[in-house]
Amino acid sequence: MPKSIISEGKTSIEAIEKGLKELNVSKNQVEIRIIEEKKKSFFNILEPHVVKVEITLKEDATETTHKEKHTEKREVREEDINSSKIAIEDFLNKFLMEISDQITYNVEINENIIHVTIDGENSTKLIGYRGESLNSLQVILSTIANKGKESNIKVILDIGNYKETRKKTLEELAEKVGRNVMKTGKSITLEPMTAYERKIIHTKLQDSEFVKTYSIGEDDKRRVVIAKK
Repeated sequence: MPKSIISEGKTSIEAIEKGLKELNVSKNQVEIRIIEEKKKSFFNILEPHVVKVEITLKEDATETTHKEKHTEKREVREEDINSSKIAIEDFLNKFLMEISDQITYNVEINENIIHVTIDGENSTKLIGYRGESLNSLQVILSTIANKGKESNIKVILDIGNYKETRKKTLEELAEKVGRNVMKTGKSITLEPMTAYERKIIHTKLQDSEFVKTYSIGEDDKRRVVIAKK
């Protein structure tokens, strides 16, 4: 079943751009349909002009994206990723020692991606509220990995198995809210989430026969809306 989202904006262009950003695809990979357009009139002149569009991934979009990712991976040079691994290990040796000598880490290369796992008694302090500190540390490690490199090296960080636990929590939330929306018929807007977390919600409910999901808001205020089909 092709993945679809509903995106909205003050103009159709703005709504489409938001939707493409949410799906992380280009315009030629989707089908676009304007489903609602509220225009100002004499009686609702104070209300904003709102355009809603439905953006659906084409059947071959996933395959194309998959091929592009593999092409990117082949472009990563072995010497680059190996030196990036060493640079990350050097940084973690100094950084973690300043925090606690009870924290351990592991750095592995898998399919041209550097996977970093951090564990230990005091490692949870590096996660932060809703993973904010974890995400910031991942950005730092990615910057270190790509410094002076021509290759685009991806770094994935997990601390104390937080991401797997958070994924399970969000999937359970999606199911619970989905059942509520199906029962009441009323849309529910979730709290602001990162792109990674929003994707978990969208993916969990994308094959539902009864509810649909789309995102609203900007930047760190972006939220997932779960609505009845």
